[in-house]
Amino acid sequence: MFNGLIAYLDSIKARDPAPRSRAEILLYPGLLAVGMHRMAHWLFEADLFFLARFVNHFSRWMTGIDIHPGAKIGRHLFIDHGFGVVIGETAEIGDNVSIYQGVTLGGTDPANGIGGKRHPTLSDDVIVGSGAQILGPVTVHSRARVGANAVVTKDVPEGAVMVGIPARSTLLDASEYAREFVPYGTPCSETFDPATQKVELLQCQLELLQKQLKELLDERDAAAEDEMPQRKGGRKSA
Repeated sequence: MFNGLIAYLDSIKARDPAPRSRAEILLYPGLLAVGMHRMAHWLFEADLFFLARFVNHFSRWMTGIDIHPGAKIGRHLFIDHGFGVVIGETAEIGDNVSIYQGVTLGGTDPANGIGGKRHPTLSDDVIVGSGAQILGPVTVHSRARVGANAVVTKDVPEGAVMVGIPARSTLLDASEYAREFVPYGTPCSETFDPATQKVELLQCQLELLQKQLKELLDERDAAAEDEMPQRKGGRKSA
């Protein structure tokens, strides 16, 4: 258990340059919220729903982070700052996930009135930027990044960077940016703006078409010049 706690603290330190020691991380509200959720989830699984809710409400009062006791959370979840984070009942979170303040893993209201899988699933190594809203039983696949204030209502491909309202994927390949941790899930570069990337792609295609057209015109002009002496020679012989 002690080794597991040390590994957890080290995983947070690797993603946050602020703490000077492991002891400082013990004061993080996100760490307290996740720890108390473990207790609340154990009570929830034992059908002790009132006690589970009591622990949940106490944790929310202490940290400003609301995690439903029914949510399933994997190893090394890092909730940075965390104030205003809401995680719904049927949400599932994988290992090494990072979530910033103001994030909502919200549910959809079932049309038939029967509860089921209503909240998102975050796979391993996902980063969710501050203020992002992930709504409904969607899946955010491994290593994906959800940028700050994005609103996600559809499944997110593995390694994608999602930005905007509604969230849409940027066009860069995951291998170009996913080698290191990306704070807040939002790369600080204009090249990650989908609209900018689409314009750049259109510009590249236009330049390619212009180049191909120029080559065809040059070939036509060269062929015309080759035919001219033959025509003049033919007239003289006549």
